[in-house]
Amino acid sequence: MRRVAVAGGLAGVCMLVLSGCSDDQNTLAPHSSAARSITTLWWVMFIGSTIVVMVVTLLVVLAVLKRRGRLDRVESRGESPGARNVVLISGALVPAVVLTALFIYVLTTVPATAEPKPKDAKMEIDVTGKQWFWAVRYPAQRIKTANEIHIPVGVPVRIRAHTDDVIHSFWVPELNRKIDMIPGYDNSVLLEADRAGVYRGQCAEFCGLQHANMAFYVVAQPRAAFNRWVAREQRPADTTAAGAKVFTQVGCGGCHTISGLSNGTIGPDLTHVGGRMTLAAGTIPNAKGWLGGWILDPQHIKPGNKMPALPVSGSQLQQLLSYLESLK
Repeated sequence: MRRVAVAGGLAGVCMLVLSGCSDDQNTLAPHSSAARSITTLWWVMFIGSTIVVMVVTLLVVLAVLKRRGRLDRVESRGESPGARNVVLISGALVPAVVLTALFIYVLTTVPATAEPKPKDAKMEIDVTGKQWFWAVRYPAQRIKTANEIHIPVGVPVRIRAHTDDVIHSFWVPELNRKIDMIPGYDNSVLLEADRAGVYRGQCAEFCGLQHANMAFYVVAQPRAAFNRWVAREQRPADTTAAGAKVFTQVGCGGCHTISGLSNGTIGPDLTHVGGRMTLAAGTIPNAKGWLGGWILDPQHIKPGNKMPALPVSGSQLQQLLSYLESLK
């Protein structure tokens, strides 16, 4: 039984360790100068603490081996100057030097991760956390989207974070530190990707039942690709298709916005929903089957969200799906 318990414990530890070996959200795979500062600091602290633990463990083992078989005898040798010096050096001087050096090093990383000022960025994006999705707005480009943030590679972008309800936390591990989104208070962080890629972000503050399913993606693109994305997002949505009529008839417009068709503010903006990678804040892929299931029974996919099941017929559903898929 003891062997089974030990084996089970080791298996559990291995599973916990391996669960962190994911490329989606890897703090130790930085792709910005700020993230590299955080990663380097982590490695310095990890390696330093490992050395300290190993030295202390070695000294304890040596002391135990030296006194093996003599633990019931107390020896009094008086005060030794050498022993006193060892205690002072190892117990006071070395910790003071190490802690001071670490403190100074931490201070050097603060500027890279500090809250940015408007002059530090060439672009600003407003991100609002809601239960349980992310509303994204580009003020200068007059774009509204949800759960995806597109940025140009090598351009410092200031994210201005807000919340519409409870406390959330905005975090893209591969690009920068996390920041809290507190009601009545605006916070900001700088994102500057050094290469093109898709970086997964996450709400890092428990915010309710679907906290774990409140993800988003930062898509870093070369400038030309980003400009094309902006041009597509600025185009008005088609409001003449048959599916557009179904969208308003079944009540979607009461919660969602499609530019020129509806102005709902409860759910995510759907003006260009067909061009997104995921639905329901990273919960499901943006595919026709998944979208149909979401419309018919959203509570089954994401319990507790604010979207009700919609009473649509089979023909209405097909028209609605075709319409939403065309919004790219």
